Amino acid sequence: MSTLLIEQTAHVARITLNRPEVRNAFNDAVIAELTQAVLELGAREDVRCIVLAANGSAFCAGADLNWMRRMADYTREQNRADAAALAEMMRTLYACPKPTVARIQGDVYAGGTGLVAACDIAISVDTAQYCLSEVKLGLIPATISPYVIRAMGARAAHRYFLTAERFSAQTAHRIGFVHEVVSAEALDAKVDELVQALVNTGPQAMRACKQLVQDVAQRDIDADLIAMTVGGIADIRVSPEGREGVASFLQKRKPNWTL
Repeated sequence: MSTLLIEQTAHVARITLNRPEVRNAFNDAVIAELTQAVLELGAREDVRCIVLAANGSAFCAGADLNWMRRMADYTREQNRADAAALAEMMRTLYACPKPTVARIQGDVYAGGTGLVAACDIAISVDTAQYCLSEVKLGLIPATISPYVIRAMGARAAHRYFLTAERFSAQTAHRIGFVHEVVSAEALDAKVDELVQALVNTGPQAMRACKQLVQDVAQRDIDADLIAMTVGGIADIRVSPEGREGVASFLQKRKPNWTL
């Protein structure tokens, strides 16, 4: 059975974690395949949005137990290389030039929370449970922490990193970790609604806007940041896409990228 299923409909690519028998836990093979899939889809001109989904009862349970058993005998250098591959998968997903949507149909544990946090938008089924369980094993959520802390905030991270307690989809929504919580019956409709909104935006503006959020978040509002934002809007205004967008608005027509 393939660890990932990849399909594309029109301008939307879908990556589905496909290890339901182990609750979609990842190992070194999954990490390599997912990294490569995001790199390839992110570079394709005919892809405007990527949905990350999963088969089975859980979205992702973190690390695969057999993989963890192998890691138990690793040297420090082997552990560094292993962790670096996981960190690169998270970075690749976070930095993907195309907008990414996590379709969360089930529980999310440990490293799985990193996948959710690295996506731009997260939609969760209301029955999903979340848990950063690493400290129960004497570990820390190190490689996923840059993304999870950005997503839920430092205050919430203090609690859930340290207690390793489970929290509900409703709590995940309250602390900002997921954007919306819906019933299982409404999950696909909500994801499709957001995907439709994403694919009908200017492709280059979308890429620049995603980078803008990452560049501006948590930075001091100083002269360098203001200069960067001034240059950013000036550049996009004179780009072909920027000119087309303004012209279509003034002429009361749809822009030429609308599907």
